[in-house]
Amino acid sequence: MQFPHVTAAAPWARRLTLFATLLVGVSLLAGLAGAQQQTFTPRDESPEEYPAGPGRDETFYSCTACHGFKLVAQQGMTRQRWDDTLVVMTQRHGMPALEGSDRELVLNYLETHYPPTAAAPGGWQNPFLNR
Repeated sequence: MQFPHVTAAAPWARRLTLFATLLVGVSLLAGLAGAQQQTFTPRDESPEEYPAGPGRDETFYSCTACHGFKLVAQQGMTRQRWDDTLVVMTQRHGMPALEGSDRELVLNYLETHYPPTAAAPGGWQNPFLNR
């Protein structure tokens, strides 16, 4: 059965549809390119952002030679674990060894300002466990 009022699309209509589709595609690609240009740039840290105390600058600069200090500030360990961590950083990651009074200064700062954090009541909870 034929419908007399329905005709094949005119060539100009097909071209217009193709042009509109291409325009939308180019716009989407331009948006993605713009999003890719907005790359993450870590912000600069400074010792003044962390608790004041003897050894702050020495600790900050010893640690930030390889990674952000925020990583250190999030750890919360005992003095022995901080000391063990300095050994690991020296032996495995090429950190210049801290010795004598410099080591004591750094350990005192870490122990004082980043001690172990208290465990949550009830211990660790699996967030994926159905309760």
